[in-house]
Amino acid sequence: MSASKDKDRGTWIAYIRYKDWKGENQVHKKRGFATKREALEYERQFLVKKSKDLNMPFPDFVDIYMSDIKPRIKYNTYRSKEYIIRDKILPYFKNFSVSSITAPDIVQWQNELLQFRDSEGKSYTATYLRTIQNQLNAIMNHASKYYSLKENPVQKISKMGRAKAKEMSFWTEDEYLAFSEVMKSKPISYYAFEILYWTGIREGELIALTVGDFNLKKRTLKISKSLQRIKGEDVITDPKTEKSNRVIDLPQFLCDEIEDYIGMLYKADKSSRLFTISKSYLHHEMDRGCKASGVKRIRIHDLRHSHVAHLIELGFSPVEIAERLGHESMAVTMTYSHLYPSKGRTMADRLGEDRDAHKKGA
Repeated sequence: MSASKDKDRGTWIAYIRYKDWKGENQVHKKRGFATKREALEYERQFLVKKSKDLNMPFPDFVDIYMSDIKPRIKYNTYRSKEYIIRDKILPYFKNFSVSSITAPDIVQWQNELLQFRDSEGKSYTATYLRTIQNQLNAIMNHASKYYSLKENPVQKISKMGRAKAKEMSFWTEDEYLAFSEVMKSKPISYYAFEILYWTGIREGELIALTVGDFNLKKRTLKISKSLQRIKGEDVITDPKTEKSNRVIDLPQFLCDEIEDYIGMLYKADKSSRLFTISKSYLHHEMDRGCKASGVKRIRIHDLRHSHVAHLIELGFSPVEIAERLGHESMAVTMTYSHLYPSKGRTMADRLGEDRDAHKKGA
């Protein structure tokens, strides 16, 4: 280890010699340390990370994990991971090394999260608890799969929370129509909710829509982008998944409404956004409309569920619905399976009819 004094600035410089992944000698230099001890500690941590020794502090391995996965996931997914890890995992495990974390340690961490209550006495939801545990599991799986951790201790314990919410809220068509009627006084809100309900697109996809995304003659809407709020700024990103890039067929009445709305926009061209609003605006308008109409309050995302429920009622198959909504797999669409009419009695009757036909023919 070596550190030297920067006489011009009065600070310390760490000089680190190491071998890279090709086995070639490299030198890394970093300036600006207030003391020699800080420079040497930085050098120690740097070499531990380079060695991939799992006796390294857990926070250091998290840095490696995040660096490894960052090029492979969408930016907003990365930011969500970063927040959960920083806020819900690192505070507990910051003084552990990766290899020292045991199943009992994780149980104690779970207990802290399960006992948490905010200022209003509310706990974390079961689905959020599962999401938090999944992030720790992903980190330890990464250590096991790529960095020779003997076993993942998260796999030894019971899962916290649950993967899906107990109930799926949605509106019937009658409930939506009652809601939409009171929204007509604000065209921007009315047309935004019309598109959400009758197409099933996501909030971010709605807010990113531009005039050029519509082909009203062909009655289609192209979904190719999403708008996310990241670090206080609106950022246009790719849609949630690859299959979220899709073209949606529109009913004629909705095309007529969209044409009317575009006509209201000032000097709109193909690049003009239809809705220069925020997600919080939609939530406030949802509150207003539910209060005025007396319809039960659901989340904005539940309008997507409402669209699926409507399509199921109209008799469309899971495959057709998955394609329209841009679901990455049929497993997502089948979370709505309880809404599909049961075919059990029909199958039993058909089996009986088939047996009777064969007996008559014998």
